[in-house]
Amino acid sequence: MSRIQSSPTQRFGESSIFPLKKKKRETLMFDTSLLWTVLILLAIGLVMVYSASMATAEAGAYTGYRSTYFLMRHVIYLSIASILALVAFQLPMQRWQQFAPWLFIGCLILLLLVLVPSVGKSVNGSRRWLSLIVFNLQPSELMKLAVIFYAASYAVRKAQFLPAGQPMGETLLRGFLPLFSVIVFVGALLLMEPDFGAFVVIVAIGLGVLFVGGLDWRIILGLLLLLPVALGALLVSASYRLERLTAFLQPWDDPLGKGYQLTHSLMAFGRGEFWGVGLGDSVEKLLYLPEAHTDFILAVVAEELGLVGVLIVIILFMWLLLRTWMIGAQAARLRQPFSALTAYGIGIWIGVQAFINMGVNMGILPTKGLTLPFLSFGGSGIVVNCVIMAVLLRIDFENRRLLNGHKL
Repeated sequence: MSRIQSSPTQRFGESSIFPLKKKKRETLMFDTSLLWTVLILLAIGLVMVYSASMATAEAGAYTGYRSTYFLMRHVIYLSIASILALVAFQLPMQRWQQFAPWLFIGCLILLLLVLVPSVGKSVNGSRRWLSLIVFNLQPSELMKLAVIFYAASYAVRKAQFLPAGQPMGETLLRGFLPLFSVIVFVGALLLMEPDFGAFVVIVAIGLGVLFVGGLDWRIILGLLLLLPVALGALLVSASYRLERLTAFLQPWDDPLGKGYQLTHSLMAFGRGEFWGVGLGDSVEKLLYLPEAHTDFILAVVAEELGLVGVLIVIILFMWLLLRTWMIGAQAARLRQPFSALTAYGIGIWIGVQAFINMGVNMGILPTKGLTLPFLSFGGSGIVVNCVIMAVLLRIDFENRRLLNGHKL
């Protein structure tokens, strides 16, 4: 669907390009192609997490030197994710809209708790986790979900102040700046952890939802012009970010130091060639490539399954994003603005994070600590990924009920 029209009354109306289908032809109450896409990605992730983590697990004393350590934990996370996804699917979108502010406040409190030295858990110099004894909770993952709901709810409430044609001062003060200030505050907390990757994704979600919600394009243009200045300031403010940038530009100048991760990732891609070396036969995962089962799992996919395996993963993500956008467009045509913006926000999140992770693995973006949705090992990440897909299926479910003439 194109961006929301300037008239609030027409904002989520019918489209001549996508007319409403009034025939009651729907027999299924949710998108099976979307569900199967997610299940296939999760299955690929389960296999590749085991393959990529065996050497790390066998070499670690805290894992009990068991090759199945990370596999078993991943299965547990998937089980928890499945239960929570079923619960999330049962909640009507109206309830999510009501809970949005409270969910956001709760996640904000968790982000603040992470920064408390005696509460937040530090790993590799970053304080991003809360220890819950059984597993570690990463509040930034929950905040991505909360920002989607909060930004969608905000855009619906402030619809009359967002579009072009309104006085610019009113659009800025009453439409844009309140949410932008909140996003900046959340971003500041994330940079204090530091978690620059989550900061980029959350800013993209917030501004993306506002843009799709009809925000005056002149404001977006102004932000894009200021983007190089903001990125330059962030690079200068922390020397390690500048070092990562230089390592990304010339990784082979220091292959055993700053360029270590990227060079080994590129070697994994090179070894895989077209068909790959075979499932389980990766060399780079044998303690050469750091974070092989998390941030760099795509490099292991490339080495073991080759270009074919990587293309399959990319095609699955492309189909998922296409269906996400189509579900959002249909919700907009059915005059369900909150559902539409939530679906678009989910698409922005998955698309941006997957693109960054793949770009890092392929050497086209600087190294950043972001996992690949649905594939990488991780408790909070995999749980939230499944929950947002359940929410997306719920939106599609409600769309189909409306098309069939049922009440929500």
